[in-house]
Amino acid sequence: MSGKGELRLERLGKAYGSAIIVEEVSLTLADGELVALIGHSGCGKSTVLSMVAGLLDPTSGGIFLDGRPVRGPGTDRGVVFQSPCLFPWLDVLDNVRIGVDQALADRRPAERRARAEAALRAVGLGDALHARPASLSAGMRQRVALARAFALEPRTLLLDEPFGMLDSVTRSELQDMLLAMGDARPTTLLVTHDIDEAMLLSDRIAVMTNGPAARIREVLPVPFGRVRDRTRVLAHPDCDRLRERLLGLLEGPPAIQAVAA
Repeated sequence: MSGKGELRLERLGKAYGSAIIVEEVSLTLADGELVALIGHSGCGKSTVLSMVAGLLDPTSGGIFLDGRPVRGPGTDRGVVFQSPCLFPWLDVLDNVRIGVDQALADRRPAERRARAEAALRAVGLGDALHARPASLSAGMRQRVALARAFALEPRTLLLDEPFGMLDSVTRSELQDMLLAMGDARPTTLLVTHDIDEAMLLSDRIAVMTNGPAARIREVLPVPFGRVRDRTRVLAHPDCDRLRERLLGLLEGPPAIQAVAA
């Protein structure tokens, strides 16, 4: 039996007719591990994440969470996209509650509300429960999106360029929030084009080849330990070497054979 929170992709592929987007993508994330998926724009990173989320059906291969096949969306996977996609007519609390109420309809209303409030407090929005999205900054709206995912207490968190539209200060604040979760963080797949973000947040980094028919070229361990901050990462003797290796993989010729992990 697989461990709780283990996410496994086995020879995953997606094609539209004769156009092959990704193929033979194999990757295993251990319980609580954060793996970053990086590559050039158009290489299929978001396609892989959308298949894991159940929003796209794979053409080939399989996805397994805790040893069980993934078929369609489910509350065992929390998803956060680059755009927070909030309902403008609902306040912050109700934007989080709408998912909780659907997923936990068998729970008492007071329990569902408490869970939504706790998730908002965890992302620093405990004093903005009744604000409308239009009154919030971009960073605060993305915090609501994160709270909406956290409130479901998913086994797996799927992040698709979640900080890509934010200014550098807000981006750093939300990155630090993820780091502060420590061992409480669920198994996480992070799609990003930012090498430094991948190095700061992840335990391993999977580098994809260019599309079409993109694969995972190589998976590299991140040697900074689980407890980290950006100052220590930048000062680490392996930081520049890892960055150069990642840039080399991104700029190199297409791989003949993908490296699975």
